[in-house]
Amino acid sequence: MKTYKAKKGRLVQGILLVLLVLPLAYGFLGTKPMKEKLRRVIPLAAPALFIIWPYVATRYQIRGHSFYYKSGYIKGEIDIGSIRTIHKGKTRWVGVKPALATGGLIVEYNRYDDVYIAPEDSESLIADLLAINPNIQVIPRGRDT
Repeated sequence: MKTYKAKKGRLVQGILLVLLVLPLAYGFLGTKPMKEKLRRVIPLAAPALFIIWPYVATRYQIRGHSFYYKSGYIKGEIDIGSIRTIHKGKTRWVGVKPALATGGLIVEYNRYDDVYIAPEDSESLIADLLAINPNIQVIPRGRDT
């Protein structure tokens, strides 16, 4: 089993920072007692947990002939033999996107399925997938078919 870390983009980091700093600033500024401040901060900071969870737990794994992805509550398994094409350096804004950055990989598998991932080391992941399934077509950035 080999695990690949997710690349963490500035957009996600900025959103996380805003979701953490604004509620804390709003809640802790002022002269109210600490108990009242905590009562205001906790509900406001709760949405940040939905960003923190994927931020710390996004990863990709190859186990045997299967590729696994997990990002917070999004997880899945792909048979590496069913992968047809990998588009390098692309960004997907809709669909299944267990990724935290732009400029990742779009993995097309089966007949109509695809998933967007963004590992830190895309080249290593692609090489390991090609070692299992050499029929995968890798399309570099800037080329469309």
